Amino acid sequence: MHLTEARPVVLITGISASGKSTVGELLSRRFDRGVHVRGDTFRKMITSGRHDMTTVPDNDAVQQLRLRYTLGASTADAYHSAGFGVVVQDVVLGAHLVEYVASILSRPLVVVVLAPSPRAVAERESGRSKTAYRDGFSTITDLDRALRAETPRIGLWLDSSDQRPAETIDEIELRGLTEGLVA
Repeated sequence: MHLTEARPVVLITGISASGKSTVGELLSRRFDRGVHVRGDTFRKMITSGRHDMTTVPDNDAVQQLRLRYTLGASTADAYHSAGFGVVVQDVVLGAHLVEYVASILSRPLVVVVLAPSPRAVAERESGRSKTAYRDGFSTITDLDRALRAETPRIGLWLDSSDQRPAETIDEIELRGLTEGLVA
């Protein structure tokens, strides 16, 4: 069966500027009925008292991150229950990935980790209108190291460094239901 015919929830993660938003939007459009859930939207909804994640986050930042993940998972489940193929994307690193995956109840569930090289991320970051990395390349390499060393090997991990977004999506469609499928 083809990925879009299976009508899964697809969780896409990776560090900032890895291509999550672009890939998520384009992949969701390939479904007959598709939805793109952007996790950062939930962070932006907090208009006062927001605590953003930092290298050493405070307890409020971690609690707000978990709330954001809970809202993303429940939104994906609600759309999936209504008959949509769903792509939910967010930066989900380390042990948080296990928690996020467990909080999505809908099946089939496909997890995709975009893992382009730090060089490719830096190039993508330089071409974006928004800035995710205030400290430049060192922050990119630190986050990349955290992704590769601390994030469990769940789902389909793709080095999309030399791929255009359409090529990445084609690969997700080809390999997602086998290598990315979560029971």
